[in-house]
Amino acid sequence: MAASSDVDVSSSLDQDEDPLVELSDEELYNLVQETIHANDVLRNETTMFEKYLKRVDPKDIGIKPAAPVIAQPPETSHRGLRKRSRSRGPSLDRHLKLSAEQKCDIAQRELEELRDDIEKLKDESEKILDNYRAIMEEAEIRNAEIKKVSYEFERDLVKGAVNQRTNKVIAERVTRYFEDKLRARDTLIEKLRLKNSTLKVQKRKLHMQLKQKEEMGEVLHEVDFNQLKIENQQYLEKIDEKNQDLLRLKLMSGNVQQILNTYKKKLHTLTMESERLRTEIGQRNELLFKIDAETNLVQTDREKAELLNEKLKQQLADYKVPDVMDYVGERAKLYELNKVVRMWERKVEIAEMALKTNRKTWHKMQVEAQDKQNPWLKAQEMA
Repeated sequence: MAASSDVDVSSSLDQDEDPLVELSDEELYNLVQETIHANDVLRNETTMFEKYLKRVDPKDIGIKPAAPVIAQPPETSHRGLRKRSRSRGPSLDRHLKLSAEQKCDIAQRELEELRDDIEKLKDESEKILDNYRAIMEEAEIRNAEIKKVSYEFERDLVKGAVNQRTNKVIAERVTRYFEDKLRARDTLIEKLRLKNSTLKVQKRKLHMQLKQKEEMGEVLHEVDFNQLKIENQQYLEKIDEKNQDLLRLKLMSGNVQQILNTYKKKLHTLTMESERLRTEIGQRNELLFKIDAETNLVQTDREKAELLNEKLKQQLADYKVPDVMDYVGERAKLYELNKVVRMWERKVEIAEMALKTNRKTWHKMQVEAQDKQNPWLKAQEMA
């Protein structure tokens, strides 16, 4: 019974103290992701620290060994055991973990080592590239020389040294060609030998100068190199500061450029609007000029119409209407005259009809007279 009561008490205590029981699935997933990220960070830090320890003695960074853990007698209560283990863990972590300053120092040294490695790799790659460039240049020179020699051989021997009668190469020219080539090669070898000896003399002089400087103490030692390295680091920091200032100025320049582009767009829009308004004002001025001209013309026409109207009004005022009987008499005379005109028109029509009849009779009489006078003409026509 006592053992079962102890198990129940411990299980109830575990359920009460376990903070993961009350978390949801999403919160547990977020917690797992954060833990994975923290483990990745710790793994990277551990890898960096291992690389650092391979090059540096741990005593140099001031890491103290962990304090020995004193064993305590076990207790009967599970809570006491859990409290003791929890209190011991952080103390060990505090002794084994690095401080932020130490981490920064290690990271800075690793960055310096990486920079040095990168510089070394750059130097080695530059040397390799220089060697490859030199090999390529030498190959190009040799290729050009081979092409030149091949062209000269074909020009001087294959085509130029052929006897036209026998179509064979003349042996004397071949011998002379190779003798000239060997003589030119010997001359080139002599030039290169002289150049090599000159370079050896210069090298010997430089070695003598370097030895004199070493004897006089003008050669740089490791301390000088360290001093130069410190000055170089200071200059690099100043360069970083200047780069930061330059970046800030570039950002400001970008913002100013954006504002300037915005104002340029506004200026372009306003310029186009001004041109449109100027054109519209010119059109309105032309229309106004035309309206003024039409107004002057209409004003002139109005004045003329007013004069004509005044004249007509004056004539209307001076006009006198005749009597009614006079009008009736004039109408009667007009009727009689129209009646006479119609009568004479009828007479003219009758006279014209009589004239047409007389003309037809006269024509017939002329034809009959001609027939009686010339009977033999008609006989000829019939024949």
